[in-house]
Amino acid sequence: MNWYEKLNKYFPVEEMKSRKHMEMLLREKGDVYHKDEGPYHVLMYAEFDTFLFIDYVWVSAQSRGQGIGHKLIEKLKKRHKPIILEVEPVDYDDTDNGKRLHFYKREGFTHAQYIDYNRRSLATNEDTPMEVLYWSPADESEQQIYEKMKKMYETIHTYKDMEIYGESYQPVDEVLSYDEERTSEDIFENLTERA
Repeated sequence: MNWYEKLNKYFPVEEMKSRKHMEMLLREKGDVYHKDEGPYHVLMYAEFDTFLFIDYVWVSAQSRGQGIGHKLIEKLKKRHKPIILEVEPVDYDDTDNGKRLHFYKREGFTHAQYIDYNRRSLATNEDTPMEVLYWSPADESEQQIYEKMKKMYETIHTYKDMEIYGESYQPVDEVLSYDEERTSEDIFENLTERA
């Protein structure tokens, strides 16, 4: 199985970029978009001047518990830039989802409380809410993380979308919003509604 098939088999269709999209990013945005691949892992990430974005990380089920995921995250942390990623909302019936969230928490990632992220999937035409997690060596504010997410969305997720998919993703301001007025009750309610 090649790297794309591994990712495609593991991630839900509404979260996957097409092979063409990812190959174009690697070829045409190779200074920003990268693939780190080994026999038991695939890591797709973007490195900007001031932050990193983990697009996909897959670790073979047979090798889980061997510290591969931890080593991949540590390698990125050594760049001394904030690391941002998006995950599915909490789903108490999906053990993989819970393990993933627990893994990132153990790695020191913070769950963004004030960033709301909901984009329409071009594959399913359904809204796909996501949660934003981040790790910051310099305790950047969520407002700064939000600005970085917007840059990532416009540079990576919507890259040549019309050419690749025949339609465009929503503009960034329809997908991402920042609201410091959100209370923990709002966030919990939002998470449980999505689960």
